[in-house]
This record gives sequence, C-alpha cells and structure tokens, in this order.
Amino acid sequence: MTGRKRSAEHYFAALPKSKAKLGIVRTRLRGEPFEFLTASSVFSKKRVDLGTRLLIDAMVLPETGAVLDVGCGYGAVGIVAAASNSRLRVVMTDVNMRAVRLARQNVEINKVNNAEVRCGYLYEPVKDLTFNCVLSNPPVSAGMETVKAIITEAPKVMAREATFQMVIRSKIGAKTLPSVFNETFGNCAVLARESGYRVLKAEKH
Repeated sequence: MTGRKRSAEHYFAALPKSKAKLGIVRTRLRGEPFEFLTASSVFSKKRVDLGTRLLIDAMVLPETGAVLDVGCGYGAVGIVAAASNSRLRVVMTDVNMRAVRLARQNVEINKVNNAEVRCGYLYEPVKDLTFNCVLSNPPVSAGMETVKAIITEAPKVMAREATFQMVIRSKIGAKTLPSVFNETFGNCAVLARESGYRVLKAEKH
C-alpha cells in the first residue's frame, strides 16, 4: 500500500483514527475574508488548496434555490457559496465525521445562517432533497470510481436545468471525466482552467 493511498483513506474514512491536530486557515475568497478551523485527517488542512480556490472563484451559483457541496471537507466551498447569497439554501455532505464537525463549526465561525452539514456517503444524506446546483472537489485519492459515482449519481438529486460543477486535476481527469459528464448529462463545458486544475460544468436537461 502506498503512502498516498494511506493518507487518502485518512481523510475519506468515516472515523479517522488519528488524534485531531487542530489548525486555523485565514484567507480571502471571492474578495471576502474567511476563517476555517481545520484538523489532521481532513483534506488540505494547512491552506485552501488550489483546486478548491479555482472552484470557488469559478462556480456559477443560482440566484435562488438549493446548493449542494458534496464531499465538503471542512466546508470552504459551501460556506463561501452560502455567504455570497443569503437567498440560497446550502447543504454540505461528507463521509468523514471529523470533517462534518469542522464544517459545522466553520458555519458558525463565518456566521452563515443559510447552510447546514450532513454526514454520510455522497448523496445518501440528501436523497430527500432537490438541488439547483451541485458542487464538488472530489476525493480523487479515494479512487476514480468514487469520483465517477459523484458525477453519475448527481442527477438523482438535481432539479431540471440544475448545474453540476466539479474541479479536477487536469493530468488525472481531463481525458476521462468529460466523457462521463457527457454520458451522464449530454453536455460538458470547461468553466475555468488554472494551475493544473480545471472546473467542468454540466446542466441537467
């Protein structure tokens, strides 16, 4: 087993076994200041990573309705989405219970009243809801099958004309994932491309 795979299992595990080493990330996103409590065994604990930043900068949000951040980690994407428009209802999900606890604390720290966090695998925690926008920085190290499942299962919780937006590392998914988008949604566009990442977007028709 490689070191990379072990670390992936840590942040994609439901119950991380390592002791939580807490930290704080202070940064500006979409021109506004944010503060995030982070911990060990949660993805990108020392900074908001480049892929997440690109998704946050590029994401196209509806004027009203519901937004899902699937695989939210400590909550950066969903919290920025909620903070950008108080008319949106934002739901964040993650399988990692430590990440869920952090995301809930970060909702409070950043004083967003229109966001909630649910614990569970992919779309299981929100199968009773319908969204106008689904966002994801997927856990690529958990395996490409998981990433593909995030794409192919998304329509089940999406309203008509809802958008699905995912950031991917170009060298890993640029050749294979657009075809999964097209098979699932019948369309795929590149919203942004920077620093070895790209944001793919599809619309449910």
